[in-house]
Amino acid sequence: MSQIINLVADIGGTNIRIGIFENDETVKSLKVFRCSEYPSLSAVIKTYIDENQLNKKSINACLAIACPVENDLVSMTNLPWEFSKTELKAELSLNKLLLINDYTAIAHAVPYLNDEQKVQIGEGTVVQSKPISICGPGTGLGVANVIPSGENQWQALSGEGGHVDFAPVDELETKILLFLLKKYQHVSYEQLLSGLGLEQIYQALNHIENANLPDLTAQEISEKALSNSCDLCEKTLAQFCKVLGSFSGNLALTLASFGGLYIAGGIVPRFIEYFKQSEFRSRFESKGRITFNNTIPTFVITESQPGILGASAYLRQHNLQNKG
Repeated sequence: MSQIINLVADIGGTNIRIGIFENDETVKSLKVFRCSEYPSLSAVIKTYIDENQLNKKSINACLAIACPVENDLVSMTNLPWEFSKTELKAELSLNKLLLINDYTAIAHAVPYLNDEQKVQIGEGTVVQSKPISICGPGTGLGVANVIPSGENQWQALSGEGGHVDFAPVDELETKILLFLLKKYQHVSYEQLLSGLGLEQIYQALNHIENANLPDLTAQEISEKALSNSCDLCEKTLAQFCKVLGSFSGNLALTLASFGGLYIAGGIVPRFIEYFKQSEFRSRFESKGRITFNNTIPTFVITESQPGILGASAYLRQHNLQNKG
């Protein structure tokens, strides 16, 4: 019987990362491809297979992709690529093909992160074999949960938690909500907790304070806030951290996430030291009569490749469950 090659990929709108994980569970031969340089997903994977001389190998593949993957026909959200899972498996001559959502991958990575791949914010202690929640401000607001389902086995619970109603907790946040309701019929947490969200908090505060400052990008806002060169930008970043604390606390409260609450996404890791001093943790804990959030630890994921790690963990678990 030929050796099984475990191929994993993390597919985003800009880049695709592809690698191979072996029995020691490390990912090797990792390569990053720019999506814009290829006409299709199959073309990228074919290139990787050719470069690594895997054409005659038996390949099990797990692809983490930032779009819905429930149906056979997959249409990528941020790329003009559309493909059939059945046809892709046949075209690439794969032994097995698994497609998972990008936040399902991150959820499966989290239980295996070590202390060098995450930073704890505030107090709290992980309780083993308890639910874990993940949220990630980035282009949007990704949300996932993962629960134990046996010895060293995990089940990801995916959903669209980033689109739940934004709930203001004080007068200023009520004013921000009223500002956003002039733009949207429905204001979700994603409208505040994302790159666009950072810009919209800034715009709302600009309006509320009659500051008449020019619009800025999310990157400009965070840079000016961290350099203390713009008072309104600093207020914006502080408000972002507060809202993220409230939302994360709601998520942990809903699932009783005693395994921890993890912050993923590309925004927060850029200002971890600021984040530690922000009101994120106090908002996370501030849930009225229910006080168990005080014991739940919160972390920022600093691992640069959580999608690849998660796809590997998912495929490894699938292989163990389907031996033979």
